[in-house]
Amino acid sequence: MTSRGRESKPHIGIYGRRNNGKSSLINSLAGQDIAIVSEHAGTTTDPVKKSFEITGFGPVILVDTAGIDDSGELGEKRVERSVRTLELIDLALLVVTENSWGGAEDDLISKFISRDIPFIVVHNKSDLNQPSQLFRDKVSEKTGTDLIEFSIVDRRNYEELIELIKKSIPEHSFRTPTLIGDLISYGDLVLLITPIDVEAPAGRLILPQVQTIRDILDNDAVAIILKEREVDAFLKKTAVRPALAVTDSQVFNKADASIPHDIPLTSFSILLARFKGDFDNYLKGTPCISKLADGDRILLLESCTHHVACDDIGRTKIPRWISNFTGRKLEFDVVAGLDTLPRPITDYSLVIQCGGCMITRRQLHNRLRPAINAGIPVTNYGMAIAYVQGIYNRAVAPFIKNRPEENPYL
Repeated sequence: MTSRGRESKPHIGIYGRRNNGKSSLINSLAGQDIAIVSEHAGTTTDPVKKSFEITGFGPVILVDTAGIDDSGELGEKRVERSVRTLELIDLALLVVTENSWGGAEDDLISKFISRDIPFIVVHNKSDLNQPSQLFRDKVSEKTGTDLIEFSIVDRRNYEELIELIKKSIPEHSFRTPTLIGDLISYGDLVLLITPIDVEAPAGRLILPQVQTIRDILDNDAVAIILKEREVDAFLKKTAVRPALAVTDSQVFNKADASIPHDIPLTSFSILLARFKGDFDNYLKGTPCISKLADGDRILLLESCTHHVACDDIGRTKIPRWISNFTGRKLEFDVVAGLDTLPRPITDYSLVIQCGGCMITRRQLHNRLRPAINAGIPVTNYGMAIAYVQGIYNRAVAPFIKNRPEENPYL
């Protein structure tokens, strides 16, 4: 599947047996032919992602998958790829026809529930064969939800299905929470420390920096943007007292020395950790860095693929900093995008997740779930960097100011 995990729009997965009309349903929802339709079962072989706009809601990504009843060696691989899309989606549509339900549907419902994925059961082709009351009762008993009948021929219940999709997508999947709106007030000055180094994209800022600037403006505050070398002179010349300072994690020590300690300081990565990540588990997991032992293996998860610089933050700097901090001989694996892991999650003593700016909140949480369920500590790039550089308590203090038991900095 191409561009996997690179869209932050809500993802809707379409699942069901071959020839149940999944692709036709997608075309109907999108109002255009974005999926190949054929009378022959098995036309869709690999998951395909398409973007379209739900009127009155906004843009979403529809994920068309292969039939869950595909057979043979290749068919089993297609089913496996379809199941893997469950880690990406915010809502599932299970498409059934002809009052037919079996083990494949039971298995999918079980997977939806175990992953906390909301789902809708759609009886398609209802112009040819309407769902019986007996079948409706069976679906309700097995799933705890009501069946909705649908047909692309007479477009029955089209608007009802759209409304149900709108209501079923989790609010956090499409509502944009604030990065720092609860930390600042109208007219506040926010100092953003943004190094321009080899990892900075030519001619532009990285996405977390852009998102923070927009969030500051949305909250009617003022963004002051400086390189790390300009901070001391700026503060001395202007006597400005920012309400908050945010730095790139790579210059945490420089920022900590430059920003007076009565001014809250954090990093772009930690902003994203709270905004999108599993912040409470990060708070629990980060101090476990001090418990690492010789031979322990650490997994670093990048949310996207990118050009690897010679001094890359995830592949070079973080492993070096943690190794120097602990004094231990450690092993590191780096996985980019949403690729499969090179070894079982239980082989790792710590998982470090990047900010996740290029994936959805659900995708990030799904990525961390196996480690959390296995009792493996998890943390975030920025929080791990702050910890090994000795300024962790200060860096997380702005977010736990009302939780003094977790905030020794206060």
